[in-house]
Amino acid sequence: MKDRNTTLTKGLDWPLIYLYILLVVIGLMSIYAVEHRENESFFFALTHFSRNFTQQIKWVGIAGVLAVIILLIDSKFYTATANLFYVFGLFLLVVVLLIGKDVKGSHSWLSIGGFQFQPAEFTKLCTLLALSKYLSGVDVDFTKLRSRLIASAIILLPTLIILLQNETGLALVYFSFFLVLYREGLPGILLVVGFSLIVVVLSALLVDKIILFIIYCVLAAGTIFFMRRTITRKRSVLAFILVIWGFCSLVVLVVVPFTFAHVLKPYQVSRINVMLGKEVSRGADYNVTQSKIAIGSGGLFGKGYLKGTQTRFDFVPEQSTDFIFCTVGEDFGFVGSIVLLLIYVILLVRIVQVAERQRSDFSRVYAYGVASVLFFHVAINVGMTVGLAPVIGIPLPLLSYGGSSMITFTMLMFILIRLDADRQMVLR
Repeated sequence: MKDRNTTLTKGLDWPLIYLYILLVVIGLMSIYAVEHRENESFFFALTHFSRNFTQQIKWVGIAGVLAVIILLIDSKFYTATANLFYVFGLFLLVVVLLIGKDVKGSHSWLSIGGFQFQPAEFTKLCTLLALSKYLSGVDVDFTKLRSRLIASAIILLPTLIILLQNETGLALVYFSFFLVLYREGLPGILLVVGFSLIVVVLSALLVDKIILFIIYCVLAAGTIFFMRRTITRKRSVLAFILVIWGFCSLVVLVVVPFTFAHVLKPYQVSRINVMLGKEVSRGADYNVTQSKIAIGSGGLFGKGYLKGTQTRFDFVPEQSTDFIFCTVGEDFGFVGSIVLLLIYVILLVRIVQVAERQRSDFSRVYAYGVASVLFFHVAINVGMTVGLAPVIGIPLPLLSYGGSSMITFTMLMFILIRLDADRQMVLR
């Protein structure tokens, strides 16, 4: 027994485990605060199994058992079965399309004997394992276009299926894996192009299309005029400028209007317009408005645990899930919110440190994938609650209520911990 316990705990990164436990505890406290009513005892909450708090304790217990099982399994198991995980994840996504259940407009849930779960959450793990497996292959040269296309396809295939499930929020999460590709050598110019495209799209939403088209024409003409004496290969540079001008014009005049008219749902369009200040809605911005009121009412140090009025009187819908951050803001104020964000920052920094000390490419890619997913979730979720990002249903890792999210993030974290513990033995 002593040898088995030694094997289980040997080499584990305890700071990661402590940070995980800390966030889970904060999550349980926040969910309890959402459902707590005056004069109700803690025992009362524990005995009412229909409540989110009691259900979340169950999910935490299941996640804890999975964490122990993961730590007992040799890390080579994950490298050997990575592609099988990926195929299984894709299979689940296809099954959801066929027999899935609609929940709040999303056709992304499976219901088995009263148990509901969201395969799109679990498939994040499957996709990351497959991506790590591919990029760590000895015959993969990531400087070649073919390798980059294959890696992109591994990410985009589940993303497209999830979009068909009308689960836009989780589909966007998968794009965070492209940050891993930059660590592995994807040219930085593509990142510049990506941010430039975001600027072009935003300008298409905020500026009149005809005016924007004229601005692009003036910029293109001005660039050609001022560079005419310094350009040695005039034809190729002129062609490049015209291609960029044409692409931007196409996005502004065709792609953005078509997407808003035929791809996005009306409520999604409304949320984006509200966020950009183009529309004042009685419904689309209600959650965000109430969330900001709750956070603002907390002041510097908060109203105190279990004393938040916005929380106690259910002013913020979905407060246990997507808007759990505003509970922390109201109860513990600006200081408490900053402390929570610092915990996430410390967690992300620690994961990056763990990634850089790995001896295997598989473990390094996997670690950066975990960091990317966590960063995306935290950034978007907090952005939603303060009105800086559209409401797309992204849970706050390890805090928001939900079994699918809790189990997936637990598996992501503890597979990383297991890989790191075995780094002395894992070969490339």
